[in-house]
Amino acid sequence: MLGPRLEINDGLGSRVVPLDKPVIAIGRRNENDLRLTGSDVSRDHAEITAADGKYILRDRGSRYGTFVNGDQVSEQALRHGDRIQFGRASGTNVVFLIEDVAPQPLSDRSQATAVGDIRQLASLLEGLRALGSGRVLDEVLALVLDAAIEVTGAERGFIMLSNEGAPIEMKLARARGKITLPGNRFDTSRKIPEEVFATGELRIVADLLDGDLANAHMGTVALGIRHVLCAPLRLVRYLDRADLVPTEPKTIGVLYLDSRERGSLLSGNARAALDTLATEAGVAIENARLYRQSLEQARIEHELRIAAEIQRALLPPGHHTGVFYEAIGTSLPSRSIGGDFFDFTERPDGSFGFAVGDVSGKGPAAALLTAKIQGLLGAGADTGTPAEIMQTVNRGLTRRAIEARYATIFSAMLTPQGLLTFCNAGHNPPLLFGRGHVRRLESGSMPVGMFDFALYSDVTEQLTTGDVLVVYSDGVTEALNVDGQEFGEERLVALVEQRSAGDAVAILDAIVAEVQSFARGAAQHDDVTAMVVKFTG
Repeated sequence: MLGPRLEINDGLGSRVVPLDKPVIAIGRRNENDLRLTGSDVSRDHAEITAADGKYILRDRGSRYGTFVNGDQVSEQALRHGDRIQFGRASGTNVVFLIEDVAPQPLSDRSQATAVGDIRQLASLLEGLRALGSGRVLDEVLALVLDAAIEVTGAERGFIMLSNEGAPIEMKLARARGKITLPGNRFDTSRKIPEEVFATGELRIVADLLDGDLANAHMGTVALGIRHVLCAPLRLVRYLDRADLVPTEPKTIGVLYLDSRERGSLLSGNARAALDTLATEAGVAIENARLYRQSLEQARIEHELRIAAEIQRALLPPGHHTGVFYEAIGTSLPSRSIGGDFFDFTERPDGSFGFAVGDVSGKGPAAALLTAKIQGLLGAGADTGTPAEIMQTVNRGLTRRAIEARYATIFSAMLTPQGLLTFCNAGHNPPLLFGRGHVRRLESGSMPVGMFDFALYSDVTEQLTTGDVLVVYSDGVTEALNVDGQEFGEERLVALVEQRSAGDAVAILDAIVAEVQSFARGAAQHDDVTAMVVKFTG
C-alpha cells in the first residue's frame, strides 16, 4: 500500500519523496528533506506538516511564493492530486498523492525518454561542475552553451552579455558537436533576445511560422529553424543568513537556443534543467568577468608601478648643496604617477639652476608631458637664461599642438654673489624669506604650451646670506583636511618663518610633515611638490 508522497519532476530528474516525517522541509538548502533547484526557490522555501491525518503546506516566507494548482498560498491543506509550484517561474513539477495511485513507473516510459532524461541530467551536472572550477570567461561561455545544447537537444545557440546597462552583445555562438560559429554570421533576429533581456522572462517560441513571427525572423526561418528557447542569464546572490537583506536578481545577458526539429527543446524537463543551468551560469559568467577584470587591473597597476619608478628616476636627488647654496626638493604624487616635477642644474658659468613645474591634469597623460618638459628644460639649462629656457619649452609644446595640455613652471638661476634671476610661467608666486620679512615674488608670465606667441622675461632679485626661497605647487596650499578646509598660504608662511633659521632640509621636512598632518584622512586630488633653496653666501 502506497502512503502519502510527493512526485517530483525537475532538472534533477524524476523521483518520489515519501511524507514519512511529521515535518518535511523544502527548499534549496542541502539539509532540506526535499531539495529543489531553480532561481525562484528559496533556501528554506516551504514545509509540509502532518496532523490528524491531514497534510498542511506552509510557505516559510519565500521570496517568490508557493502555489497550489496555480493559486498562491501561505497555508493550504493538500488534497490528492494537488499540483504544487515553488516560485513564479519554477520548472519543477510537484504532485501531492495520498491514494493508492502509484506514479507512472519508469519502465512504462519509452526507452528514448528515459535515455534522454539521463543524458540531460548527466550533461547538466557535468556543466555545473565545470562552471565552478575557476575557468576563464571564454571557457565558461563554451561550457554553458555546450551543456545547454546537450540538455535541450537544440541545434545551435549563442550567449549575449551586457556591461553595466549597455546593450547586449554577441559573445559566443556554438552548434552541436561543440562547434564554434562566427557570431557575425549567426542568422537570427535580435528581437527575441532583446525582449528576454529587457523583461527577464523565459521566452519559448513553439513555431516561428505562427502569426507574424515569420516576418520578423525571415533569415532564421529561411534556414529551416522553427523552434526557439531564450532564457535570461540572471545573477542571483544567495544569502547565507535569513536576516540579510536580499537583492533583486540582475539580468546580465541571455542564452538563446533554436532548432529545426522540436525534439526535447520545448519539453518541461528541458526548461527546468535550463533554468537551473542559466542561474548557475549567470554566477559563473560574472565571476569569470570579474576575474578577467582583476587580471587587467593587476596588469595596469604593474605598468603604473614601472612608470612611477621611471618618473622618480627622472627627478634629481632631493638634496643638493654647493659652495654658496643648499637646496632640497620633493614631489609626492596624489596617484601612482603625477604631473609635478623639480630639477637642479650646475651651470658651466658657476651659477646654480633650479625649476619647479606643475602639468595640467593627472595620471599617465600628465606624466608623459612632464617627461617631455623635463627634456626641453635640460636642453637649454646649461646656457640659456630662465626666460630663454621658458621660450624654448613653450615653442616645443605649441609646435605639437597638444590639446588642453599646458604647464606652469618657475625657473631660476642663482649666482655665487646672490643674484637670483627667475622667470615665472604662470606658477604659484614663490615666497622669499629674509631681512626680517617675507615677500611673494609676484612677477610672472603665461603658462607654457598654451600660445605660441607668449613672451617670457627675466626678473632679478639680490639675495643676502641666510635668505630662504620656498617654491611650491598648488598641491601644498590647496591640500584639504576632512572638513574641506585648505592648508592655505598663511599656514605655510607662519611655518617657514618659525624654521627659516634652520637648514633647507629641516624647513622642507617641516612643510611636508605639517601638510600631511593637516590633511590626514582626507583624499587629495593634487600632487604635493615643494623646493627650499637657501643662499649661504
